Amino acid sequence: MATGGVANVLYTVSLRFPGLFAIGCIFFIFNLCLFLINCCMIITRFVLHPGCLRASLVHPTESLFVPAIIVSVGLILLNISQYGLLNVGHWLNTTVMIIFWIYAGIALLFSVGIYLEIWSTQTFTINEMTPIWIFPAYPLLVIGPHAGTLATKLSSQRALSILIGGWTLQGIGFMVSLTINAAFIYRLMTQKLPRGNLRPGMFVSVGPAGFTATGIISMSSAAGRTLPENFLGDLSVTAPILHVVGSFAGIWLWGLSLWFFFVSVGAHWSCVGPGKLDFTLTWYSFVFPNTALITATFAVAEAFDAYGLEIVGCIFTIALVIAWFFVFAMMIRAIYLRQILWPQKGDDRDEGGWKGQDILSPSDNNGVRRRQADEEAIDPETGN
Repeated sequence: MATGGVANVLYTVSLRFPGLFAIGCIFFIFNLCLFLINCCMIITRFVLHPGCLRASLVHPTESLFVPAIIVSVGLILLNISQYGLLNVGHWLNTTVMIIFWIYAGIALLFSVGIYLEIWSTQTFTINEMTPIWIFPAYPLLVIGPHAGTLATKLSSQRALSILIGGWTLQGIGFMVSLTINAAFIYRLMTQKLPRGNLRPGMFVSVGPAGFTATGIISMSSAAGRTLPENFLGDLSVTAPILHVVGSFAGIWLWGLSLWFFFVSVGAHWSCVGPGKLDFTLTWYSFVFPNTALITATFAVAEAFDAYGLEIVGCIFTIALVIAWFFVFAMMIRAIYLRQILWPQKGDDRDEGGWKGQDILSPSDNNGVRRRQADEEAIDPETGN
């Protein structure tokens, strides 16, 4: 998701230079490779350990990340529309339009299904809440920006239905995430900040408003070329009204996204430093949700012709790419040091119960030492 998000940001940069499009293509192609590798690895896991599939869906931590595959597919489709359309044959236009509607249906079903699964099998408390609870709504949040991109590259007849679908589904995703963000603010008011290792997930709250701002501005700006002449009256009046309303709604949501960004940055002030923040895969929250803020910044800058915001967006983009390289390098380091992809070191932690049940049994006298061995990487028999 972070890699596809970086490719998305590089495409939207308004102050361009020769080679920027090629750099974005590199991130896009590299993201395709990462996606295929992850799919092969997760399929291998489920084939070798059949019970893991069901366990993943009911695990209190891992189940929240199931929509990641849908979001990843959505970003890949968005990148295809950005880097592929107008550069490949017309056959791709029809293909992307069909896949857009397939993705929209899957995103809606997964969003509803994952929440129903969680609400049916898990019991969460407000003191354990993080913005990761928003994640099942994220597949819907990338539909608006995708619809806005397609509307500028497809014929007006095809683009109209895509715009209406994009407005509808983007609204669903944003309103669901907004209600959950409200609960998260209540949790902060009553329980203080999350533990240090959970704080990177706070950046997830940046994404909903950012993606929605980008989608609203891009879709409203495309209204003039996609709407029929008699749409809600005279198009010469309707299109400018939609553009103005969409632009001001977008800057309003962009401000909300910026506020959550500053709160998330400030929350890390006390836990940044050597040995204070162990690597987890939630570190990619430093990158992926913030891509929404940056694309929204460029969208607002274009809507209001604000050159200063374009400069700010470029600075954010440079910082984002640096953050991506840093997090990716720390991930490789964590794999080498067995901090991730190792028993009890990831989303299989015993907080969900199922992993612990696989390791321990009532008759296992060494159960406690076996769990300690998983957590501390020591030999349960020798203690070394």
